[in-house]
Amino acid sequence: MKLYGYWRSTASYRVRIALNLKQVAYEYIPVHLVKDGGQQHHANYQRLNPSELVPTLVDEDSDIILNQSLAIIEYLDESHEGPKQLIPQHRQLRARVRTVAYDIACDMQPLGNLRVMQYLVNEMDCPAPRQSEWAKHWIEVGFASLEKRLANTAGDYCFGFDLTLADVCLVPQVYSAIRFDVDMEKYPLIRKIAENCNKLEAFILAKPENQIDAVS
Repeated sequence: MKLYGYWRSTASYRVRIALNLKQVAYEYIPVHLVKDGGQQHHANYQRLNPSELVPTLVDEDSDIILNQSLAIIEYLDESHEGPKQLIPQHRQLRARVRTVAYDIACDMQPLGNLRVMQYLVNEMDCPAPRQSEWAKHWIEVGFASLEKRLANTAGDYCFGFDLTLADVCLVPQVYSAIRFDVDMEKYPLIRKIAENCNKLEAFILAKPENQIDAVS
């Protein structure tokens, strides 16, 4: 199992958490998104992932190459029993978990993605402070609604006392929020869930600063 990713990529961070929770051994292969013009654009990586994004998972035993973090995580959850089931079996709970995960991964995170930020700079002449304001605004919009949604479901984690895909998505988004100076005091429930998750070894090992390609 090989994971191509970038230390600060939110999507790569999700997959690292899932791999750790499922206790799946893997080789981490860094793809620097800025150096050398962006290594994700190089021909050898394009052959693996024509989207030129991270992460990419290569499962040589099953002869499959996957991109899209949520698809990768669901694949891992279905193909490796492990100690944690990240996608609940119960149909209604499964739908609720996916709703939160998709709120984060589909509606919030892409708006602060590197290629979006680069477009704002290169094509829209948006100065750096305005980029950060853009990312911060959309995280705050997302967190405001998510805080209300979680009020009906949260325990230690997003859904009671069992870790799910929702938590796997939430923690990297909180990391991104802090990076863009979002005041987490406004979102006490989200902050509490992230703090609970970050006490667990699987989340600690997946932290961006603990990756071999991390830049201080």
